[in-house]
Amino acid sequence: MTDIFQKLAKSEFRSKFKLKQKDIDYISEKGLDTIRRHACDFISKRLAPAVIPNDGKQTPMKGHPVFIAQHATATCCRGCLFKWHKIPKGTELTQSQQDYVVNIIMQWIERQL
Repeated sequence: MTDIFQKLAKSEFRSKFKLKQKDIDYISEKGLDTIRRHACDFISKRLAPAVIPNDGKQTPMKGHPVFIAQHATATCCRGCLFKWHKIPKGTELTQSQQDYVVNIIMQWIERQL
């Protein structure tokens, strides 16, 4: 995963995302296990389906630390997932792929803390 974080760091767009204090406070209040559960839920519902009617617009730019992390890690839509992580569009994400995405998100959040 170090390789993907090095690539993301070179992107001006991806590297501009940072957790705000309210996000850090939310994580502190809820705990990382709860944030991981939220990430699993968001990924399974918003990113894992083979066909996403609003692909490219399904992840808000704010409102939850996981959303910020998704944009920072290029796991926000299937287009970005293909471009940055080589996970093809048009097929449902396997559990292994979903775990990979969640692990990247959580690693980014932990680095922000």
